Parts: sequence; structure tokens; C-alpha cells
Amino acid sequence: MLLLLHGALGSQDQFNQAVSLLSPDHHVFTMNFHGHGGRPDEGRSFDMEEFVGDVLQFMEEKGLEKVDIFGYSMGGYVAMVLAKNHPEKVGRICTLGTKLDWTPEGAAKEVKMLNPDVIEAKVPKFARMLEARHAPQDWRTVLHQTADMMLGLGNGKALSLADFQSISHPIQICLGELDNMVTETESRQVAEAFPNGHFELLEGVKHPIEQVEVEVLVALLRRCF
Repeated sequence: MLLLLHGALGSQDQFNQAVSLLSPDHHVFTMNFHGHGGRPDEGRSFDMEEFVGDVLQFMEEKGLEKVDIFGYSMGGYVAMVLAKNHPEKVGRICTLGTKLDWTPEGAAKEVKMLNPDVIEAKVPKFARMLEARHAPQDWRTVLHQTADMMLGLGNGKALSLADFQSISHPIQICLGELDNMVTETESRQVAEAFPNGHFELLEGVKHPIEQVEVEVLVALLRRCF
């Protein structure tokens, strides 16, 4: 059983092509975190523990006792928190473009890119895409809640080195060579901290999942799982 987890501002629909290609060989599931992809936030904040709760609820609804997980960006971080707190629920983990080194300064830098007024003025096409992706939820609210989540990670809610060292699951930390949001240094350091971690650099790959060729993504998933 393979569960694909989307990133911040994303939705399960971003994996549709990959699911179609993987389905002949894998039993693949996707889901939306609350507040994403049209799913109501139910008054809950964007928080790793809350997102882990979404995964546990999804697994219970589908009758899944244990899953392998691919997590893109934020989805990879959720997978790690799930593995730490509920190790029996997780098999193997593969992440792509997951930010692992959170500091107040780094979080503040990320949050600067989440101003809805700036996005609407400078990249209106992206604003309309977010609007359509998260409707009927307000895409601006999604941005604000994501910013709050990132600031929380930068100010004490992130996993520590000791937390990473306590996760014994097989974990493949992957990073696109052209990723401008996550560094190779942080990815390698955390991969080395895991007792059973490995790092892979993907040539020519950028951070946005939409810019990752589906054949490259599917090949990665087949290597990992």
C-alpha cells in the first residue's frame, strides 16, 4: 500500500498522472490535508500533528493498517512526524523537496513569498490556480494558515536532530538539483542522521511538483518502493 502526500498549497490532484502510471504495479492512495483541495479546514489550524491526524483518519477509513509513504515537500515532513509518533503505521518513506532545517530566519524568508496581495499582483495566474485548487475554501486563508505553520516550525515546532535519529524506518531523502527552496546540505545531514536513511540528488529537477516530469517522479517511486 502506497500513500502519496501533497505539499503546502497543493492537493491530491497533483498526483493524478503518477497514480495512473503506478496503478498497474502498486495499490496507490492519495488524500487531501484539511483546508486543501476543497476539503474544509473544520476550524483546525495547519499544524503537523493535525495533518498527521488527517493521515490516521484516512487510513482508518480505508482500513489500512500500515502504508509506505511518498511525501512531496510538506507531505514528506508529515510522513516523518507520523513515523516518529506512530511508527507501527509506516513502512518505507520517500520524500522529495522537503525542507528540514527550520529556523526563525528561514521561516520568515519562506513566509515573505506567501503574501496573497503580492501574488495576485505579480503572478495572477498562480493566484487563480490556487483559487480553483482550493475552492470553496478561500485561497488567501490557505496562504495565511500555511505562513503560520511555517513560522511555528521556525520557532520551536520542528523536528530535532534527536527526533530524526529516533526514526528507524527506511527513508530516502530526495532533492532536485535545481531546487531553490531546500538545500543539499540540510537534506544530506538529515539523511545521515536517520539510522536507515539515504540521500539522492535528482539531476535537472526543480522544486515545484508541477515542473517535475511525471516519468521522473514515477521512476523515483519505483526505485523507492
